Amino acid sequence: MEKETKKIIALMSGTSCDSIDVGLCEVNPDLSVKLIHGINHAYPAHIQSKIFSAFKGEISVKELCQLNFAVGKCFADAANVLISEFGKPDFISSHGQTVYHYPFDEKLDNISLKSTLQIGESSVIAKETGCCVISNFREADIAYGGQGAPLVCFADEKWWKGKYKNDNGDYKNFAIQNIGGISNVTVVSNECDTFGFDTGCGNIMIDYCVQKFFNQRYDKNGEIASQGNVCESWLDCLLQDEYYLIEPPKTTGREYFSPKYIENILKIAPPEPKDVIATLTALTAKTIAQAYERFVYPSVSIDTVVVGGGGAYNKTLMKFLRQYLPKRIELKTHEDFGISNNFKEVMAFALLGYCTYYGIPNNLPCCTGAEKRVVLGKICG
Repeated sequence: MEKETKKIIALMSGTSCDSIDVGLCEVNPDLSVKLIHGINHAYPAHIQSKIFSAFKGEISVKELCQLNFAVGKCFADAANVLISEFGKPDFISSHGQTVYHYPFDEKLDNISLKSTLQIGESSVIAKETGCCVISNFREADIAYGGQGAPLVCFADEKWWKGKYKNDNGDYKNFAIQNIGGISNVTVVSNECDTFGFDTGCGNIMIDYCVQKFFNQRYDKNGEIASQGNVCESWLDCLLQDEYYLIEPPKTTGREYFSPKYIENILKIAPPEPKDVIATLTALTAKTIAQAYERFVYPSVSIDTVVVGGGGAYNKTLMKFLRQYLPKRIELKTHEDFGISNNFKEVMAFALLGYCTYYGIPNNLPCCTGAEKRVVLGKICG
């Protein structure tokens, strides 16, 4: 099948579950992606609350079954906002809402229990929008021995590898750093195969504590953190977590950095809430910098770190990251390269959906640990 430019609505809700990110994208045969328009569509309050209950394992199988279809309707409603303005796309690419991700090699009766679960029933999205829907991208990678993440590395390689040169005329080496609920990096260089992994917590613990102590959803622009002081002794203690020492490929999520985990570390936290937020913000930045020291610099020298996701808007987090990174490394955001900080992952899943449609393998085993390149995603409607 000869590849053509396609208009795709991509749907994504991340670990923070703050909204459904919706983007109408134009994906071209050279795998370049243009964002035509993006919105952040709010979940209905009771549905969002139920999703957070699912994260905590506090809902029944019946409720999870119902929630799968309810979230599908929410995703369809979000897509229909753009459809009402721009018309139907060629198809919809939906990541869904991850409620559990278990990338570990545990076995039961010698059968692997490595698994992942994204909800947001694609049949509901297809019915409510009248569009073909491509979804469920992570499962095939896990079926072939991978961790089902990080998947955005595929897009990072297409968008940054061999695209920009330094003053010496050599292609730049990039660390493409997403800071959402979880932080993950893709290393893109002409000197080695692309590789990537989750560096650790992103905004999960910050958001939890901002809600707990200040009754706000997140620390806008890092304002609360900027008013606090980093408790170095607590920070050093948090940095000892075993996840940060595990060799890639590796992924993590809300299942690890859970409310129970956060409440446990708060038992030894400084008494001033603003210092808690400042220290957790520093933790996100320092774990990124230390991950590079342990797992990136020994393989390749980095010229530029490019930050995207909600963390790119946190000025205090960006200040800490600049402080912890070597001075020779440029610190940029996706916006500096014409890619939306807010909708970068939406653009990536539009690309993944395009590849699924045309049967193009769209995982990177060097990032996920899968046995081979495979086509990710299922087509519905």
